[in-house]
Amino acid sequence: MHFKTIFKSFKNKDMLKRILIILGILLAYRILAHIPVPLGEPTTFREAVKNLIDKSDFGSFLNLISGGGLTSFSIILVGLSPYITASIVIQLLTKAVPKLEEISQDGETGRRRINQWTRVLAVPLAIIQSIAYIYILYQSVIAANTTIATDPTISEWILAITAMVAGSIILMWLGELITEQGIGNGISMVIFASIISQLPATIASLGNSLFDTSNGELSMFGWFNLPVNPVVFWILIGFTIALLVVIYFLVKINEAQRIVTINYAKRVHGNSSYGGIKSILPIKLIAAGVIPVIFATAFLSVPALIGQVIQTINPDNSFGAALVSTFTAPSANNFSSLYPEGLTFQWFIYPLCYFLLVIVFTYFYTSIIFNTKEIADNLQKQGGFIEGVRPGIKTAEYLGKIITRLNFFGAFALGIIAMLPFITDYIFILIMGYPIGLSISGTGLLIVVTVALENLRSLDSRALMVTYDDFNNDEV
Repeated sequence: MHFKTIFKSFKNKDMLKRILIILGILLAYRILAHIPVPLGEPTTFREAVKNLIDKSDFGSFLNLISGGGLTSFSIILVGLSPYITASIVIQLLTKAVPKLEEISQDGETGRRRINQWTRVLAVPLAIIQSIAYIYILYQSVIAANTTIATDPTISEWILAITAMVAGSIILMWLGELITEQGIGNGISMVIFASIISQLPATIASLGNSLFDTSNGELSMFGWFNLPVNPVVFWILIGFTIALLVVIYFLVKINEAQRIVTINYAKRVHGNSSYGGIKSILPIKLIAAGVIPVIFATAFLSVPALIGQVIQTINPDNSFGAALVSTFTAPSANNFSSLYPEGLTFQWFIYPLCYFLLVIVFTYFYTSIIFNTKEIADNLQKQGGFIEGVRPGIKTAEYLGKIITRLNFFGAFALGIIAMLPFITDYIFILIMGYPIGLSISGTGLLIVVTVALENLRSLDSRALMVTYDDFNNDEV
């Protein structure tokens, strides 16, 4: 990274304008996060949302990427999940349907058509998710015997669903406006801002706990006392060190890649010759990114959701209760209710299933996005080859072996990152008898680190572009 060039580029008016536009869009997004859905009393629904999040790991993840829009019952409650789902579906269909794959390879025109279909598909998905969220929340309020001032009318239901769908579409539009500025991917940046926006509340909560000296102050070698809670102080020191170590390894894992050298045969055409050069094919250790974690979380949320539906129909049904208790992500919020007698074997079922599913989906999604046969065919058409490997099928087999080896380490690394909340909880259960509730979100950290690095690269490229003339003058 050329940080000196980046800071120098801030003097450029166009660069400064782009950055201010992005900051203004992110500010507008945060304002939307505080506009409640026009349905009944927002406070009542916020309590229902909180209860659902405590029972669902997928709900916690959706709340994370929506910047707290779920807990605040705002119009961006659905967030970008319809667009993300539509992107995944279109991407899978592009690999499965030859006609779509042909369109996607048709340069900029093909990419625009694919993006347009993704936007179109996101709208009905947003409508379906909005209806589902509203219905589940309303039923939760009724099940909790909470008094509602008035029963919503049909027009109020339609207005609430329309507001939620509009909020999701506006978020998608804001993300594309950011992308147009040429400094990073807009959708990723909105998700990044969503996660970062929750840090002030977390820091404030930790600060209140740190300066709560009702149980004593921290003694500094008997010389003087610091007005801080000694237990919380040492816990925060430990977590800060652990966080820095985790971020370091996340950066290393995210940037890790295998470099395959590609040779191009020298060709002579008339009086001119071309080729005879070397290039590289970088293959990332975790090519699938965080998609396997999202898939695994969504997949594991299905049994708990089915259990909740069964219990809603028949509260005394033992099978529904077993599904909910077994496939509810263990956390500090539900530890005392699910495990009143302490740690049991059931606590390990969800983390183990989660870990295995992350590995399975990593292999599955990597095989979709990294087509070794297609890459080998393209190299052969362009006259490229890997030294010591015959072009065509042998090249595809060689790349397949590399991907398999990388996936073995990448899948386990991604699984361990996703398991960080459960690992930290387990450590505190062994030490203190219960989870502390300050678990490091491996998924959130992975998203933040990945998006931050991508945006830094885009910012660096834009900075080099706008300061190119100055760079040349300095060289002269």
